[in-house]
Amino acid sequence: MLSCGGCRISHQNLGLGFCSTRIAQLSSFIVKPPSSAAAAIVDNNHRFQPRFISSSSLQSKSPGGDIPILPDSFSQREDEHENPSETLSSVAGGIVALGKFDALHIGHRELAIQASKVGTPYLLSFVGMAEVLGWEPRPPVVAQCDRKRVLSSWSPYCGNVAPKEFQVQFMSVRHLSPRQFVEKLAKELGVCGVVAGENYRFGYKAAGDALELVRLCDEFGMGAYIINSVMDRNQGARNIDRCDLKERGQVSSTRVRHALAEGDMKYVSELLGRKHCLLLVVKDYERLTSTSSKHRVSASKSSLLNLPPKDGYYENCSLVFGERHSVTCRVSIDTTHIHLEADQVDLCDYVYSQVLGIEFGELKVNCV
Repeated sequence: MLSCGGCRISHQNLGLGFCSTRIAQLSSFIVKPPSSAAAAIVDNNHRFQPRFISSSSLQSKSPGGDIPILPDSFSQREDEHENPSETLSSVAGGIVALGKFDALHIGHRELAIQASKVGTPYLLSFVGMAEVLGWEPRPPVVAQCDRKRVLSSWSPYCGNVAPKEFQVQFMSVRHLSPRQFVEKLAKELGVCGVVAGENYRFGYKAAGDALELVRLCDEFGMGAYIINSVMDRNQGARNIDRCDLKERGQVSSTRVRHALAEGDMKYVSELLGRKHCLLLVVKDYERLTSTSSKHRVSASKSSLLNLPPKDGYYENCSLVFGERHSVTCRVSIDTTHIHLEADQVDLCDYVYSQVLGIEFGELKVNCV
């Protein structure tokens, strides 16, 4: 049995096999425990064997139907979310998934699933990358105040434990070498192990790869868990930038953004494992107009907290507000505004929730 901080790993319970190297197989990903721990559970004639499972086997299914995706509350304002914390107690002893976690898509969910099989799952994400690297600002796929809800919806996949997000300021790690970065995880943050995709790069100028991560984690007494990429099953029919060196057919936040730009909401839902939820903040009621006979409410695009789909007319949408309440509606988006329409209810009765969510159905008309 391995132990690290508050995390204890029983090889017997995980069904590990023993062969020629010191890497342990765990479901669809590989585990490299610290050498000292490995020596405690194997003799000189047995070692662990690495094995990558085909990425198609990583397509997780909902345990018992669709997972409820409505929020407990949309009351938190976009500018009121908690500041990133790097306190040791919040992540010590946990298993940290490494990545960029923009869209929180099914590939990210798979990292959390595998982390939950070993210990308490966390997502380690970096904030402030765009500002530091000089990238052009762009809206997030998932609104900041909606991320906790999305992670909570992963709980049934993760042993009924909702993964938590641990944010680190990118400036504080930008110039760290691969070794220094792993040392920070082990000594400053006290994590028990890390989970990463096979194409993961880290350290200054992305100098480290997955194999280097495994080696360094072993050096610092942490487990390293490397999983195959979750592949896009519809990649052959999609016009994705083939010049992108990172593009290998895997599910990615780039694919989600591309699908939103095309208004292909069915494809977006497949990549996310849920419907896309667009959030808007009702900050200024004078920006809202309503004609009661048509039950139509309009709001400026400046109210949006995350990335909307392509301008157009969408049917079978849901307006989400408060605590687990929704109203069926239609949504039209033009260059400056978003418009909500409903037949049976006056939408003005619901705009006072301050933060509204719109879950999208299919695109019917490309232009408003």
